[in-house]
Amino acid sequence: MAISVPCGMKCALLVLACACAGTALAQDMAKVAPKNTKVVIDNDQVRVIEVWLKPGESLPMHSHPANVVVFVTDGKGKMTTADGKVTETERKAGEAVWSGPVTHSNLNTGTAPTKAVVVELKAAK
Repeated sequence: MAISVPCGMKCALLVLACACAGTALAQDMAKVAPKNTKVVIDNDQVRVIEVWLKPGESLPMHSHPANVVVFVTDGKGKMTTADGKVTETERKAGEAVWSGPVTHSNLNTGTAPTKAVVVELKAAK
């Protein structure tokens, strides 16, 4: 027996499904890669996370709010954004990079371990 669902309800369910799918893709880096990350500060203003990757290791798809990344070591990497765009990077120790909100994965393509510190900015309350 078929059940009739009003058009408005179908639209609401579609919007809810899309919102849930976006949430599933927008994962917390510290949760999806606990062996490669350590949250060192988390308060109402910022969250600071240490990140390290051995050669060939990767961080799965995850999201950040606006952030600054400070590279502790030199390193080569490949970043893939949620839309599939791939960017290869080479960073030097001490370099700092600003980013707006982003969803991406990272791969250490170099021959040495890398370490970085990510400072995620939270909205002022």
